[in-house]
Amino acid sequence: MKYSSFLIISTLLLSSCSTSFLKYEKADQLKKMDEFDEKVKIVEPSATATPEATSAVSPPAKTEVAPAPAKKPAKSAGKTSPSLEKKTETKVKAKSKKEAAVVAAAPVAEAVVTRRQPDIEDDAGFDGRRPIQDPIRVGEEVIHDVNYFKVSAGTLKMRVDPFVTVNDRKAYSLKMFISTSSLFSSFYSVDDSVDIFMDYNSLVPSVFQLHVKESGQLREAKMLFNDKDSTATFWEKKVTEKDGVEEKKQHWDILPYTQNVYSAVFYMRFFQWEVGKEYAFRVANDKENLVFSGKALRKEVLETKLGPMKAIVIQPNIMLKGKFKSIGENLIWLSDDDRRYILRIEAKIKIGTLISEVVEIKPGK
Repeated sequence: MKYSSFLIISTLLLSSCSTSFLKYEKADQLKKMDEFDEKVKIVEPSATATPEATSAVSPPAKTEVAPAPAKKPAKSAGKTSPSLEKKTETKVKAKSKKEAAVVAAAPVAEAVVTRRQPDIEDDAGFDGRRPIQDPIRVGEEVIHDVNYFKVSAGTLKMRVDPFVTVNDRKAYSLKMFISTSSLFSSFYSVDDSVDIFMDYNSLVPSVFQLHVKESGQLREAKMLFNDKDSTATFWEKKVTEKDGVEEKKQHWDILPYTQNVYSAVFYMRFFQWEVGKEYAFRVANDKENLVFSGKALRKEVLETKLGPMKAIVIQPNIMLKGKFKSIGENLIWLSDDDRRYILRIEAKIKIGTLISEVVEIKPGK
């Protein structure tokens, strides 16, 4: 999971002979993390909110500026002679012509074009940090069937819920779910999910909350990215039969505009992915600052249960401290349209290949 977070389906790999979820009487206490709760306030949309209220940004209120009152002409002490008025008018016109000539001769300053930040990210298709056309829609749901040796191992679901506010800032509410099939659950049961909150304006994730329920472990993890001081804080509570309850906290400096390992799955969809071109963005995980790099290899028509779909094939890589770290022979297929859904993932592991492929798409609004 450390370097192959984009291939989250690898958690389905058999790792024990358990047949049910781990039981722990104080499981609810794993979710209590006081420090995180003090720092983070997440407000869900009202159940009565209209679709417009949960899917659109209200434009900033315009400030009306009252027109300045017209100045009254100053009273003259006496009448001005016609000849004097004519001379004054001639001088003013001459002075205006000279000023106009000076202005015309002055060099025109070139407009300074500010590139989208950070520099490592491609800026095609963006207006500042925001995409010109947003590929993500509220209500969207993409469901994959995960196969191992051509046997259904489980289900991967990616969902977009109505917008929320995180510490008074509007944010995408993104979800991922992964669960084993009934066949694989007889060996190892998995029912994991993660909530990802990504700031609407900056596209930077503020929070993720991971919920792990498996045969071998119960785990709750939360991460906060603080863009004011460029730090990441990670809290985790875990219980296993072997080691009992364990707690962990990590805190480290990150670079601006950094994604976490789960938001990256959605964030990659904002880019254009032209064939032959490489794309990169920052990712922070496990006290490390990484760079995700992906190259668009080719376009092809992918045969799916939904029928043939035009796709772009991407090969991902991870760079740590300036050096590429292999994450195996893995490929990702994105839909070749303005939505760039994740259609297929291939992850080669120690034995065989895990394949996650789309079986259902709900486009949202």
